[in-house]
Amino acid sequence: MQAPSIGGTPSLLRYRAAVASRAVAAIGGGYLLSAACAATGARALVWLGMERADAALASTMLAFIIHAVAAMWAFGCASAWRAWAVIGLPGAGLAALAWMLARGAAA
Repeated sequence: MQAPSIGGTPSLLRYRAAVASRAVAAIGGGYLLSAACAATGARALVWLGMERADAALASTMLAFIIHAVAAMWAFGCASAWRAWAVIGLPGAGLAALAWMLARGAAA
């Protein structure tokens, strides 16, 4: 009789790593995407003439929906790489845009 392996099979470890990667993409990447959308959206709404408090409230409420959709997307797409690409790249781009808009407003 052969002793059971402690680490599990490589395919099981690969599966668990993919699920963990999707969870990090859903939680962390979704937060990045929603926060960047809220910051950029608030700046854009103020630029369009909305009051600052109303713009912040509207973009924050939209960010809750974006975070929920990003989490569903992370577990619904074909691969973990696609989840990271679709959530992380726009999140990083919007975060950079929000940072540039904030620095432009301070100058």
